[in-house]
Amino acid sequence: MGQKERRQREKMQRRTQILNAARALLLKEGFSKTSVNKISRKAELSIGSIYFYFKNKEEIFASLQQEGLEILHAYVNSETEGITDCRERLKKGAEAYYRFSRKHKDYFDVINYFLSSPQVFFSENEKRTIDSKGAMILENIANTVSRGVAEGVFVEDYPGNFAMLFWASLHGLIQMRKLQGTMLESEDFDTFFQYSVDKLIDSIRRK
Repeated sequence: MGQKERRQREKMQRRTQILNAARALLLKEGFSKTSVNKISRKAELSIGSIYFYFKNKEEIFASLQQEGLEILHAYVNSETEGITDCRERLKKGAEAYYRFSRKHKDYFDVINYFLSSPQVFFSENEKRTIDSKGAMILENIANTVSRGVAEGVFVEDYPGNFAMLFWASLHGLIQMRKLQGTMLESEDFDTFFQYSVDKLIDSIRRK
């Protein structure tokens, strides 16, 4: 490995250190109590190093949110690529989101933190970038629904609205996993999740 490649790898490692530290602090202490100083100490890097990569803590957390959505988008694309049956495509996309929430729990928790909070944390530019990442996922769902309508499989006048409903429902369902062992003590959550996804898809299926 040459010197240039080594420097690039070290830069990526430091950036990852910063993001990992920020994620841990966010989920433990919340956004308002997390400062660049705390991130610096947690990452074991100087303040100057933090500001070399990010201009403020908002940019750090915006990067976390964007990366999480990019990983999720890649998951959904990977699991649905080549599937022509629209119902199966929606099912596989839902399963991909569920697996993402387990394999990349930290990213899911970050996405959930900012989705659940009524407070706006990011600048307009940062928010537009984040929203564009989420829009790619919604577009995948909406396109599948539109194709299903064209093929006579689905009946839905507003595929974009259904895409938002579908994603919001999946997100809420995954949150319900916390109830396993209490309210869902008699249910296997995987079975419950699949049952719920089937019901959502069935709601737009042409009878």
